[in-house]
Amino acid sequence: MAPQHAPRICPLCEATCGLTLTIDGTRVTHARGDRDDVFSRGFICPKGASFGELDADPDRLTAPLVRGEDGTLREAGWEEAFDLVAARLRPMIEAYGPDCVGAVLGNPNVHTMAGQLYPPLLLAALGTRNVFTASTLDQMPKHVSSGLLFGDPFAIPVPDLDHTGHLLLLGANPLESNGSLCTAPDFPGKLKALRARGGTLTVVDPRRTRTARLADRHLAIRPGTDALLLAAVAHVLFEEKLTDLGRLTDLVDGVAEVREATAGFTPEAVASACDLDAGEIRTIARELAAAPTAAVYGRVGSCTVEHGTLTSWLVDVLNILTGNLDRPGGALFPLSATDRPPRKPGPGKGFALGRWTSRVGGHPEAKSELPLAALAEEMETPGEGQIRAVVAVAANPVLSAPDGDRLDRALAGLEFMVSVDPYLNETSRHADVILPPPPPSRSAHFDFAFNGFAVRNQVRYSPAAIPLEEGRPDESEILARLVLAAAGTPGASPEVVDEGVIDRTLATAVADPRSPVHGRDPRELSAHLTGLTGPERRLDLMLRLGPYGAGFAPNAEDAPDESADGESAASLPAQGLTLARLLAHPHGIDLGPLRPRLPALLKTRSGRIELFPAPLAADLPRLRAALAARPAALVLVGRRHLRSNNSWMHNVPALTGGSNRCTLQIHPADAARLGIEDGVRVRITADGGAVEAPAEITDAVRTGVVSLPHGWGHDRPGTRTTVASARPGVNVNQLLDGSRLDPLSGTAVLNGFPVTLTPLTGDRAPARTAHL
Repeated sequence: MAPQHAPRICPLCEATCGLTLTIDGTRVTHARGDRDDVFSRGFICPKGASFGELDADPDRLTAPLVRGEDGTLREAGWEEAFDLVAARLRPMIEAYGPDCVGAVLGNPNVHTMAGQLYPPLLLAALGTRNVFTASTLDQMPKHVSSGLLFGDPFAIPVPDLDHTGHLLLLGANPLESNGSLCTAPDFPGKLKALRARGGTLTVVDPRRTRTARLADRHLAIRPGTDALLLAAVAHVLFEEKLTDLGRLTDLVDGVAEVREATAGFTPEAVASACDLDAGEIRTIARELAAAPTAAVYGRVGSCTVEHGTLTSWLVDVLNILTGNLDRPGGALFPLSATDRPPRKPGPGKGFALGRWTSRVGGHPEAKSELPLAALAEEMETPGEGQIRAVVAVAANPVLSAPDGDRLDRALAGLEFMVSVDPYLNETSRHADVILPPPPPSRSAHFDFAFNGFAVRNQVRYSPAAIPLEEGRPDESEILARLVLAAAGTPGASPEVVDEGVIDRTLATAVADPRSPVHGRDPRELSAHLTGLTGPERRLDLMLRLGPYGAGFAPNAEDAPDESADGESAASLPAQGLTLARLLAHPHGIDLGPLRPRLPALLKTRSGRIELFPAPLAADLPRLRAALAARPAALVLVGRRHLRSNNSWMHNVPALTGGSNRCTLQIHPADAARLGIEDGVRVRITADGGAVEAPAEITDAVRTGVVSLPHGWGHDRPGTRTTVASARPGVNVNQLLDGSRLDPLSGTAVLNGFPVTLTPLTGDRAPARTAHL
């Protein structure tokens, strides 16, 4: 049989590029960029090109593992594995209460269709408040600031990259990461196009990254001081009367309060703390205000610091003060095909923080989540509400969270653990049951999360490119059966989970006078849904009820479709978007450029943008105190690799070369001062302990700063990742004890924390040490 070709959305990072897979029998033999994809137009990065090798990784589990009476994991059948989950999980909940279970969700969940559809149902079935996700190691500050500003933690504006004239970028390196909370295939090309059309790119980063080298101006800021810089820029805008809110003027509360709050953050006052020139800060403010269109964008490096939420807030404060929020060429809110239709402007329910706190450390919840840094203490500390069992879905906190050694010990002491993971890794090795999902080629794909952050509205769906092996459940069935086990109904068919969601959604829709299906029979509507699986039927429902759908207009799903691939939104209003229409366009449907969405998007209690919310005002004294703080002599920041996405990619041989190395980058001046030579091993010590890594002397990192990448440390026993274990690297998060958190979001401070360095001689005896 000749090789077959199939389009597939890449699930390996946030860019969501379109791929064309070459399939020989049941194996992906090649992957290239899909030139017909309406979003990525053929762009591909090394991760996408390695799709076939990752898909066929021999270390991926193909059957469940269960822990026997002797304590070892052995391969088991699916029914045995699910029976064990049902026999252990629900009885524990009934004996100790729902909070005895900790739910841990990793970021791979947002990269799969099932990982977006089922975890909310699982959390509801468990009933626990002990929910921990990768968000508190990444973007939670942005969720919190957006919730406080706009009333919706998912209302996150993205830069209009294709049309902006000025981009101020903080703590982001999209030429390596491909973008984050800004879904943009070919981010490098978009930045080059910005400059080619006469625009300006300013990058704020303590490292001279590939992105910084492309910029018109690079500010090598002292790590962790981004909020001070942005507050000073806001101060200049007010001081020099450069603010212009444009059409948002009558929609924003709190402008005068922000002016007063930033009065003390002059460029001269923050210059020393940021280690930047005051005149350059003023120039940034003036250029931002003078640009015909501009956008400010901050990411991981500006979130995972001690003032992460204030930084995220100030990013949008600047977009608002310059009139660039919700404006073409500025920062706009995407409208995905599965979003809710625009609502009538007016007051909403708002967003609240700290509705409950963690049992041991008293950490306030944010977006119904607790800090992942607090997971270990919740497992270790006896008493009512102690976590005795963990359900981990696509999560590896032993590597991703602070103090993996402590987490390692705590997980080993659990009464029960179930892990949904394709690998026997540093975390799943503690599970009593491991349920492995199939490879991505055998799974359908739809980007529920990333379409909500895309720089252009579009919609694409990839059915499974290769059929599942007989008897193997897909990820949706695995998670649905886990939901049933948690709910105490393990004998029910997994189909009832999806049908229950469909029934509840339709019941709500027909009861809503604003809905296009108001007053209709839910059973009759359900019969119109297409799709071969429960997830496809749910997707069809969301598309029909979404902003580009036509509900269940008579015969809409049967309407002829004569448009070519790459159909635009112009042909959709009459017939509406459905799964059938999406399947007819395997390279996607372009829904057009981002457009203004305010005020309908706002869900604050006032129905307005609340520019100076009380929680942020209460945190500002902490930022003012940073002006007088004595900076540490040496701080550490992380870094991204183009060939890696956290720890996912380290077991793929094709991605092990190039810059994908676990080295400690250090400036030549610091290396000379400390007696460190290139390639020598260095002991790095901080709050949580010490690790050792080879030095890489480079002027790409500024003085006073060292850099160690995130996601390494594959040297623990009992794992099954052959390639990664051969080149384990070290776990940078072992340097943290979890005590450094951004208080508003509970996000771990992974960047800008103080360290000491000790170069090691051949016999590993310490030479000279850098003290704080």
